[in-house]
Amino acid sequence: MISPDATKDSGSVSLVLGSYNRKNLLKLTIASIREELSHASFPHEIIVVDGGSTDGSLRWLSGQKDIITIIQHNRGTWKGKEIRRRSWGYFMNLGFRCAQGTYVCMLSDDCLVVPGAIINGFNLFENEKKTGKKTGAVAFYWRNWPDQKKYRVGLTLGNKMFVNHGMYLKKALEDVGYIDETTYLFYHADGDLCLKLWEKGYEITDSPDSYIEHYTHATLSVRKSNLKNQKQDWDNYLKKWKGIFYHPDSEDTGTWIEKEYTDSHNIAERRFNSIMLLRGNVIIRKLIKKYRENK
Repeated sequence: MISPDATKDSGSVSLVLGSYNRKNLLKLTIASIREELSHASFPHEIIVVDGGSTDGSLRWLSGQKDIITIIQHNRGTWKGKEIRRRSWGYFMNLGFRCAQGTYVCMLSDDCLVVPGAIINGFNLFENEKKTGKKTGAVAFYWRNWPDQKKYRVGLTLGNKMFVNHGMYLKKALEDVGYIDETTYLFYHADGDLCLKLWEKGYEITDSPDSYIEHYTHATLSVRKSNLKNQKQDWDNYLKKWKGIFYHPDSEDTGTWIEKEYTDSHNIAERRFNSIMLLRGNVIIRKLIKKYRENK
């Protein structure tokens, strides 16, 4: 935990990420965060909100003494009844509210931090603060690996920048009441949070030297279940911001700013390839088992 005195004179960072049944990817994500923070001169903490994993993630997390773990069972049954699925916003707000840092860095459990991303984002935030700018968030560039070559940050309704992965000012999150937990189940809650910041007078900027690798093929079954709600979330998004940042006769409903970058560390190739090999071995073992059963 960050000591209360650490945030008085200098900035500090809380790393917050959600996770569910991605133990092998989570380990890679945490390893990349630890590697980055080992070179950081600012106080920091790591917070993982787990949705009740059953793949060994919780046992692993319980042994990590530098991680604050919050468990929020979000699937399955309890005492014969189906557990109520809570929204992504509810899930992430547990970590956001717990965070003690000046800044809250939001990442995913299927991402890798390209060396320098967090430190560069922190330094940019600190410099913005010194100039007197009312910056509420800093967006990191990211890409879906291995499908995409270019990294990107997004513009949402009204061509306002939003954060997929990046850093928020904790005070700004408090000012806007954190993430909307009721309007969206999963999608567009991040864009909504950023529009609330813009509406409150905060600015969101990109960090030109912060890059994130996102493994696009992680737990496709979970992603498929989330996609079922995307249209409803999008309709709710447009309805909420109609006449403010969304105008039906306008085409300003979102776009991407793309950027070319070469990671000299080849972090995605080195670490995500191990996951691809592991998945390949699992498939091979299943095929062998099926062959033996039918023999």
